[in-house]
Amino acid sequence: CFFILGLRVTVLLTSSLMVLGAGLRCVPVSDLEIRKKLIHGGQLLNGLAGPTVMNAAPFLSTTWFSPDERATATAIASLLNYLGAAGAFLVGPLVVPSPNGTSHLSLVAQSNTDHIKDRIEAVLYAEFGMVSLIFSAALAYFPSRPPFPPSVAAASQRLSYRRSFCRLLSNFRFLMVALAYAIPLGVFSGWSGVLDLILTPVHVSQVDAGWIGFWSIVGGCVVGIAMARFADFIRGMLKFILLLLLSGATLASTWFTLTCLTSVTHLPLTTATLYTSCILLGIFLNSSVPIFFELFVETVYPVPEGITCGVVTFLSNMFMGVLLFFLTFYHTEFSWFNWCLPGSCLLSLLLILCFRESYDRLYLDVVVSV
Repeated sequence: CFFILGLRVTVLLTSSLMVLGAGLRCVPVSDLEIRKKLIHGGQLLNGLAGPTVMNAAPFLSTTWFSPDERATATAIASLLNYLGAAGAFLVGPLVVPSPNGTSHLSLVAQSNTDHIKDRIEAVLYAEFGMVSLIFSAALAYFPSRPPFPPSVAAASQRLSYRRSFCRLLSNFRFLMVALAYAIPLGVFSGWSGVLDLILTPVHVSQVDAGWIGFWSIVGGCVVGIAMARFADFIRGMLKFILLLLLSGATLASTWFTLTCLTSVTHLPLTTATLYTSCILLGIFLNSSVPIFFELFVETVYPVPEGITCGVVTFLSNMFMGVLLFFLTFYHTEFSWFNWCLPGSCLLSLLLILCFRESYDRLYLDVVVSV
């Protein structure tokens, strides 16, 4: 979409899908079947907009920012999406009460159900308002490009769709780094989505699980922006940064998994250890996202940024979907799910260790500018 329609049209199209999707979920229909179809339709429209929003950051940074600002711009634009997810960890438990403590008395149970329904509707209306405000702001002012290109790469010609996909599928180095991104991030996304279920057997409440998810994402955003700024100051360090982050993720996920196996490892199982290991895992993995994005673009340039990041996002969602599919069959015991985390992080670490990095886009900017 970015390559064909431009940045402004794509953002407006994406945000309009989000407005329509959020609006469908708010339609006050008494028929439950119709309401269910409207909600599913709204979720579908929101899902269609999701990949574009997730993949916009590298294209935005290349179009608007100079070479010594691109990694930071990519980090800010991509990690702001994660702040929305961090807010969801808090909004759910704090705004909508849990039904687990509902009384068996029918009158009280009905009252509790109505209260939960009202709170859910309040959240849906609030989301619709926020999305509408963002769409209005983009409609009022959101240019496709600056008056003058900030770099040679921003003004250069890119490959067509067909040639881009052929280049990506035939590039072994890209496939290696794409798997290094998609496997751990896909597993982590599926794991964090059911974090409250995973922590329930170790007596961690839904609210505590929400706070763990919140701080892991916020910490990942802060560290990710700091790492990206470091990458802008000292160029050619993307692989080194990823090795550090993936090593930390492997250690943190192993610590969490072994802590949950108290009958075997006899490690102390406390709220502090669970908080620390989960938050560190989230920080290391979430902060690696913008670094991966920049490495993708540098590796396969002049393939358009949207196509490159779209492919890796699809791979990540595919691994997450496969993991959640298996979860429908093995949902009574989660130790296998926990072991998927250190396994995926270790595999990613080995792939990055064997990866031979190159900076084709940066080389073009530096050489041609000189």
